[in-house]
Amino acid sequence: MSDQVLISPAELATRDDVVVIDTRSPDAYAAGHIPGAVNLHEIFTYLATSTPEGMAELRQKFAAAFSAVGLSGAPTAVFCEASMNSGFGQSCRGYFLLQFLGYPKAQVLHGGLAAWTAAGLPLSTEAPAPTSAPFPLVDTGSRVIIDAATMLAALDDPAIVKLDVRDVDEWVGTSSSPYGPDFCPRKGRIPGARWLEWYRMMKPTADGAMFKSADEILAECATVGVTPATTVILYCFKGARASNTLVALKAAGIADVRMYFGGWNEWSRDPALPIDSGLPFAMAAE
Repeated sequence: MSDQVLISPAELATRDDVVVIDTRSPDAYAAGHIPGAVNLHEIFTYLATSTPEGMAELRQKFAAAFSAVGLSGAPTAVFCEASMNSGFGQSCRGYFLLQFLGYPKAQVLHGGLAAWTAAGLPLSTEAPAPTSAPFPLVDTGSRVIIDAATMLAALDDPAIVKLDVRDVDEWVGTSSSPYGPDFCPRKGRIPGARWLEWYRMMKPTADGAMFKSADEILAECATVGVTPATTVILYCFKGARASNTLVALKAAGIADVRMYFGGWNEWSRDPALPIDSGLPFAMAAE
């Protein structure tokens, strides 16, 4: 994997030019975290919509949140979660939010806190008092994120792979979300989407779940017709698992990757938007 996005515990332990952002719950953070880390659980919990008003709110909310922890443009933000396969991609969602906001210095702790503790590195229960700083907000536009209208238009473009990375029960429509089967008003998937469950980007190691190698990720992508030259739009429920997949695809050399961040949480709530439900044709025919 590329070292540009992922940082190892050993490397992080030597860095003093970073702001470590722990995306876990406040209770988990209070029980023990990387020394000096700040807690921003709303990175994971915030539900966004892709309307102009929703995108403006997303931009303002997280520019303020990152300003409050001192992201001035000078330090690198390093996001962490419990482990790469237990937090639904929440550390990668932090990385993606900074891409959306145009902040150039962001990394993800590879393996999360599980890898940190496996390396014998210390934890702390002291919460720092960060110094706020003006956040250098940049409008990245549609380079990284798309709205529902753009997703709808992409359904008729076979050159764009719409990649659903949700869990299998959501893909086949027995559940609407990780928050419960009936959290959303409709179950199913965006028509024409291909399915590559986010867990397939990772594999178990002695230090916890880690991303697969670039070649292994490309092999997984090849099963759904994705190559390094493919244009990909990712979606999940709210952009966390899709962020995990985005980090994997980017590090494997798939350059043209964007996200429908509103995800199934938004799409399912608009009855005018089409859905497919039940078993996909290929699965039902087997």
